[in-house]
Amino acid sequence: MAGGWAKDGAVNEQIEASISDELARLRAQKRPAGESRTHCTECEEPIPEPRRSAIPGVTLCIDCQNERDAAFKPRGGINRRGSKDSQLK
Repeated sequence: MAGGWAKDGAVNEQIEASISDELARLRAQKRPAGESRTHCTECEEPIPEPRRSAIPGVTLCIDCQNERDAAFKPRGGINRRGSKDSQLK
């Protein structure tokens, strides 16, 4: 049941659209491909064979990849499809 000017199911449509946008953005990111390196490009430590087999084109060891992932700053989320009222709160 929707209230105000929104039609029935508008909230669910908004949530689904936001999820679809984020999934499309993640799929568009460049993924490693090709031959995996035997040694990390940052610390020169050997990359374990199971990691090289699991991720084609891997260039970082697990420790360096964890450091890079920890430094990731998520982008700010603005609900562009939301009503003006929801953005003013």
